[in-house]
Amino acid sequence: MPKVAQVTRLGYIFFTMKYSKAFTLVEIMIVVLIIGILLAIAVPNFVRAREVSQKNTCILNLKEMDGAKEQCAMERRSAPGEDISGYVIGTPSPTKPLQFYLKSMPICPSGGTYSFGVVGVNPSCSISGHVL
Repeated sequence: MPKVAQVTRLGYIFFTMKYSKAFTLVEIMIVVLIIGILLAIAVPNFVRAREVSQKNTCILNLKEMDGAKEQCAMERRSAPGEDISGYVIGTPSPTKPLQFYLKSMPICPSGGTYSFGVVGVNPSCSISGHVL
């Protein structure tokens, strides 16, 4: 911004700044640098929060599956080691008149697959770290 000298009626000399209506390249580069630094700090935190949320949702699904399996096992008086997964999920039919405890199989938000297991064993997820 160049300084411009102006003389007043009384003979005083003073300088005024001539303002430009555009941004300089340095100003634009500083703004881009600041935005880049903020993104470098924020993005990893958002990714980590998403992973933790998916893991917690998966564990809640496993707890729900375990509760349904245990309720069905108590109702059927099943022994430990017996597979009752066919009785826990689905809709009632004449061949399976028992009450079902889950309307549908929960879905792992991380893309893993669940396995019910047998009575007395916790359900599991194929993703490591998602453990009941």
